[in-house]
Amino acid sequence: MQIMVYPPAMQGTGAFDGGRITEQKPIGFPGERSVVKRVGPLFYWAWAFAKEEGFIGSHPHEAFEIITYVVNGEAEHGDSLGTRSVIGPGGLQVMQTGSGVSHQERFIGPDMEGFQIWFEPYLTEAVKRPPTYRGYEHEAFPLETGEGYTRKTVIGEGAPVRLVAEARMWDVEVSAGGTFRHTIAAGHTLTALAIRGGGTWSGTDEHTASTAFQHKDFMLLRADQDTDVKLEATGEESLRVILIEVPTVTDYPLIPKR
Repeated sequence: MQIMVYPPAMQGTGAFDGGRITEQKPIGFPGERSVVKRVGPLFYWAWAFAKEEGFIGSHPHEAFEIITYVVNGEAEHGDSLGTRSVIGPGGLQVMQTGSGVSHQERFIGPDMEGFQIWFEPYLTEAVKRPPTYRGYEHEAFPLETGEGYTRKTVIGEGAPVRLVAEARMWDVEVSAGGTFRHTIAAGHTLTALAIRGGGTWSGTDEHTASTAFQHKDFMLLRADQDTDVKLEATGEESLRVILIEVPTVTDYPLIPKR
């Protein structure tokens, strides 16, 4: 297993609405200076903040599957399908943009925090499908509580979200001094963003050293075979990470991204 850590200086940045919305981008668009350009079908990942309120006007999308996951505050969505939707903390918006749709979004504080994440299905087929929108509140997602941790499944077994691109996603909180264990499937990469606290990753493979990370770091854990990993919260405060697991290589062509 290979573990790589990318601090904020190796991630991209962005802003909208005159700086009312600011973004840290673990995976950015070309020219946004993020070292990680994509991970399999995981095409783009922005961590957005709005102190009060920020607005992004109507703009088009096609083919990609785009999710907005709210950590704090609210996300308001409107689109050319006639949708008007607002979700709160822990909620998720899913756009399968298909043959094309335009949408606008408003991030509503105080202290709004959330993510916009893009997945790339097989685009040649995706553009033949009609666009769709679905919104889910926090209560729609399964929550598992273990010794020292909680795991919310955002995409995957038990969750209501259905994507065409292969992906699973979790929101994990680990109490101070606690541990969380996860199995990375063979041929997959686990991506992780530390949105609260810091800790360490380690594997059961004796050749894999413990790897430390801090708040705001972005991590990639790449497994060639089924691999058990352990996440530990080493600070005095609890740890919260967003995990997304995708195939390292897809069985369909992806668009070039530089």
